[in-house]
Amino acid sequence: MLRDSCSRLISAFFTPVSLLCTASLLTTGLRCVRGMQVTSTSPQTIQKAEGESVTLGCSYTPSPSDTGELDIEWTAVSPDSTQTDQMLMSYTSGTTHIHGNHAPAKGLSFAATDPSLGDASISIALLSPAHSATYQCKVRKPPGVDSSKVSLVVLVNPSVPECWVEGAELVGEAVSLCCKSEKGSTPLKYSWRREGAGPSPAATTQNSMTGELRINNHSQSLAGFYLCEVNNAVGAEHCRINLKAKKPPNRAAVIVGTGVGSLLLIFILLVFIGILYWKLSNRHRFEEEFSNDIRC
Repeated sequence: MLRDSCSRLISAFFTPVSLLCTASLLTTGLRCVRGMQVTSTSPQTIQKAEGESVTLGCSYTPSPSDTGELDIEWTAVSPDSTQTDQMLMSYTSGTTHIHGNHAPAKGLSFAATDPSLGDASISIALLSPAHSATYQCKVRKPPGVDSSKVSLVVLVNPSVPECWVEGAELVGEAVSLCCKSEKGSTPLKYSWRREGAGPSPAATTQNSMTGELRINNHSQSLAGFYLCEVNNAVGAEHCRINLKAKKPPNRAAVIVGTGVGSLLLIFILLVFIGILYWKLSNRHRFEEEFSNDIRC
């Protein structure tokens, strides 16, 4: 009787423990099984200039339990979560497929000759701003599946800027040198320097955002060729202009000339009025004499 009670007590104690150990072993076993692993070999965000090429890295390692058919998909992720992603390119049963004729799909190709050997990277030739997107690489080999994402930003080089002068370029007066690039990804930064003299003179102020170089008090020492450079993250362009320093007109001569001109204008006006008065007087006298002759 005592032996049976001890047996039941030992059994009641060890059964939950054995179940717990079994569950632990099963859990440990599940953790040891690794499925498909996809790794991006590119930075999370890539910046490239228009016209360049780029490779979006995507390598994968299937597990021994992944025995199904290999399927590789590249999609452009929609910024709107309510919209479906755009399928761009796929690899299934040893065949590469290009999906659609939309801009991001143009120029795409697998970087590796055989993507089934663990390299699903793609190359894009002749980049354009339309290629800017977040790309997703998804690899399936049932039951394993994994994916990675990379963002591509295609920037436009600045166009050759236009340089011009605002102001009369007179000594002692204000004048501005202006610089403007019509194309290019923002932010665009402008900088002026005088050729052969390093940075722009201390007597000038410039705005790196608008491209204006301001001179409040122009002088002969500030005349010469100036170079404006515009740049952004992917390139730079420049233009040059010749700033002249013209002597202002003689103010005394201008005042005298204005006075003489005014007097001459008044004189001409008086002569015209005198001639008009003389003509009207002669006409009136002629009409009176002609009237008297008729009465006679």
